[in-house]
Amino acid sequence: MGKPAAKATDKPTAKPAAKPADKPAAKTSSAPAKKAPAASSAAKPSPAAASAKASGTAAKKKEPTMIGSKSVGQWAKLGGLGLGGLIVVAGILVLAARGLTTLPGVPEFLEKYPGEYALPEFVDDGFPAWASWTHFLNVFFMVLIIRSGLQVRYQQKPPAFYTPKKGGKKISINLWFHTGIDLFWLANGVVFVVLLFASGHWARIVPTSWEVFPNAVSAMLQYAMLDWPTEHGWVNYNSLQQLMYFLVVFVAAPLAAITGVRMSEWWPKDAAKLNKIYPAPLARAIHFPTMIFFVVFIIIHVFLVFATGMRQNLNHMYGGSDDVSWVGFIWFVASLAVIVGGWFAARPMLLAPIANMFGRVSSR
Repeated sequence: MGKPAAKATDKPTAKPAAKPADKPAAKTSSAPAKKAPAASSAAKPSPAAASAKASGTAAKKKEPTMIGSKSVGQWAKLGGLGLGGLIVVAGILVLAARGLTTLPGVPEFLEKYPGEYALPEFVDDGFPAWASWTHFLNVFFMVLIIRSGLQVRYQQKPPAFYTPKKGGKKISINLWFHTGIDLFWLANGVVFVVLLFASGHWARIVPTSWEVFPNAVSAMLQYAMLDWPTEHGWVNYNSLQQLMYFLVVFVAAPLAAITGVRMSEWWPKDAAKLNKIYPAPLARAIHFPTMIFFVVFIIIHVFLVFATGMRQNLNHMYGGSDDVSWVGFIWFVASLAVIVGGWFAARPMLLAPIANMFGRVSSR
């Protein structure tokens, strides 16, 4: 009876205990070893995925450049639409002008009023040197005035501020630059007007006959037909040019100056009666459209200079001669380089040391 009991207790306890203990343990120890490479590959992403993620993060951080309330892309789209609409309108005007010349009496009108009238005998031909220099300085200052004026109007956070030495209101450095360039522009304009009347050249831009109006209509019609009026700017402007130059020099420029002074710190704040007669909102409503007028005038003026005989026209103003050569064009390119240089140099880094000579510049 003792032997059967010993066998029964040995076999059942030894074999079942060995099998479950060995094989499952081997399987469990080898399974993580196979999954380890997958875990390491998941922890280290591929270079392509990393670069894609980095570029995506950079794209999210990069914000569009804003000009006023719109981005550069939005302004570009509006500019493209405006240019397309302008081309369509121009085509319609050309067709309408050409059709107008077929009406009775119109050809006779164009023959009677060719677009210009004779100047007084005391007016000399050509352009003196002072006219060339004041013309260049006028363009130079005007470009900087437009640039700084747009910055004052649309820049929400100025890069620096200016306070006068003798005390006064703290203003942005852009507004200080804008008013400072205004003074140079006005001084150049005064010199031009004085020399204009002293030399007798005033009759080139001031109408001396009522015939200026029908001749201006004739010149406008010829421009609209793309049949440029016969002109020789070295001797005489056509009547439309004369009226426009008169408007720029004797109307738009003083208007810009008067409205600018009203909005500046130089205007007396305690003059209640004067402020009631000439309120600041009225000056502000006139000042910006006047700047738009100057921009449109400059664009049209430059276009016509190039479209009606570029080399000769540039020689008149920049070369001081009536020749058809490249001298005036070379001087024009040189002046353009100076204007572009002034545009990029008008930055707070360069303006601050100059402003410190007249006051104090601060970041707040």
